[in-house]
Amino acid sequence: MTTNRVTLITLGVKDIARARAFYEAIGWVPSDAQDQVVFYDMNGMKFGLYALEGLAKDTNHTVEDLKTGAMTLAQCFPTEADVDQAFDEALAAGASEVARPEKVFWGGYSGYFADPDGHLWEYAMNPFWELDEDGHLK
Repeated sequence: MTTNRVTLITLGVKDIARARAFYEAIGWVPSDAQDQVVFYDMNGMKFGLYALEGLAKDTNHTVEDLKTGAMTLAQCFPTEADVDQAFDEALAAGASEVARPEKVFWGGYSGYFADPDGHLWEYAMNPFWELDEDGHLK
């Protein structure tokens, strides 16, 4: 089994219902949901939203110790117009604009928003990475 892989990405959230409503408003479909956690299938991986209290308990931290950290999650789209449309949909669903999509120094087009808990997402069009019809990197 290769070690260059991620099986599950979990975000700690303050309000599981609010977070779930946001992700569903931008098109995510839950595969499993419980009171404190929601999982979404991601083509062989899982994405989870976990109530901060439960995540703190599991990791032997306090809620105050848990932070979003210096990282981003990203989705690539085939065109700049697709980036703009998805970005506007995220804002309409409750995201906060961090950086409006624009042409960037590395030759692509990208912008950033924060979900309701402050987790940063980049929506981008990378002309150097080809996507298949399902949005997977080729």
